[in-house]
Parts: sequence; structure tokens; C-alpha cells
Amino acid sequence: MLSKSNLILAAAPTEVMSARAYGLALAHMAYRVGGGPHLFRANLPVSARGGLLLVGDAGFDGRGDPRPFCQEVLRECSARGYTGVVFDFDRHFPVLGRAVAELAPLLARRGWPLYVSEPYGRYSETAKVLIPTALSGGTLRGRLEEAAAQYGAGRVALAVERVAADFFLPAPSGQGHPLSQEELKALMDEREPAVFFSNELCAHYFTYMNRQNGAHFVLFDDAASIRKKLYLARSLDISDALLPYPAVADILRDILA
Repeated sequence: MLSKSNLILAAAPTEVMSARAYGLALAHMAYRVGGGPHLFRANLPVSARGGLLLVGDAGFDGRGDPRPFCQEVLRECSARGYTGVVFDFDRHFPVLGRAVAELAPLLARRGWPLYVSEPYGRYSETAKVLIPTALSGGTLRGRLEEAAAQYGAGRVALAVERVAADFFLPAPSGQGHPLSQEELKALMDEREPAVFFSNELCAHYFTYMNRQNGAHFVLFDDAASIRKKLYLARSLDISDALLPYPAVADILRDILA
């Protein structure tokens, strides 16, 4: 059985009750950084206490003084009993880099971890850096070894992504067309392909031909491939991992089996 220690489940407010059933630490996807910057919170059940505070950056304009925002994060952690923070920022803003630099030592003194998306890893010597598992080239092992060499294995955390993408070949951009799980199933039912496993990407794949646009390469994850990613990380002394509950809810029990 996969050890649940150091596994974090990112869940939206409407998913908190069902996500709790798996016994993992929850990162509450109820927060974003907004103008000011200030911390904004969506409706969150009063019972949602403990775990980690997860902050996104959707809509943020990149301006302001980060100090009030940092104090708001600390106050919210104290009020909700959170014992860690995840900065899930998709874009790089210097003001958010300053927030990482200011908040990381304050959290460290409390013994609380701060997880940051990779562009923000350079702003702190203690923050844990989230490395996405989705790749368009190279190998996952190489990617993780590179991150461990740069930050130290203890500062690297796996940001698990459940991949499902259709690539038109050749794919020079490395970008595929995202598939929903329903679209993936329909495609596999239609094509009945031979499915293979890529040890380099740590994901399943198959190919097919289309009369309109030629050869396709489809890359996808299931419970088994995500388990392999987690075991690979742990073989490199990378024990922390963040899993998105909305994307893995239907296979989470098998991932943890």
C-alpha cells in the first residue's frame, strides 16, 4: 500500500467533505490573491479546518505591497487551524516573489511548510518547490533529479497532473489537445488501440491514424501510472506530493491502494 504520509489533496470548498474520506491532508482551494494584493476567500464551510491554505493567482494584476497579504495569510491560517500554505501561482510576478521571501521564514518559525510553483523557488531557501509531472519531452526521472540537484530533494514536491492529451504528429511545440476523461474513453472505445507504457514519461500512450490529419499520439495517466510517478519520486527521496482531487477523484482509491 502506498504510504499516505506527505500526500496532500487539493480540494475545492464543495469537495471538502468527500475528499476528507481518504485520510489525506487537504489543501483548501478556496483562496486567491487579488488587488492590493489581498487574500480573497470563496465560501468555505465552517467545518473546513486544518490542512493547508492554497492560494491561486487568477485575475491578479501583479501590483502592490505584499506585506498586508502576508499578514492576512498568517491570520487565516491561525483562524482556520491551517498548518501550511500552497502558493499555486501560474504566472510570475515580482511582488509575489517578495511575498514568498517574506512569508517563508515566518511559516518556517512555526514549523509550517510553504509550497510554491517552480518560478518562485528562487525566492526562498526553505520553500518546497512544486515540480509538475506532465512532460512534453525528456524523462520524469531526469526532471526530478535536476530539481533535486538544484533545490535539494527535501525541498522538492511532486505536483501530480493527470494527463490526457492527443498530439498531432509531428508535434514540434510539444503541446497536445487536452482530452476529457469521457473523450479519452470514447476514443479508446472507437479505436481499440494497443496501449503501451512510457518509462521515460511515466505515462501510458497509444497511436492511431486519422484520414484528415494523419498520425496521432495519445498520452494519458491512470491510477497505475500516477502510482509509478509517486514511487519514482520517493525512490529519489522526494516524499511530498500534491494531488488535485477534482482530476483524480474517480481513481484515488486505486492510487492509494
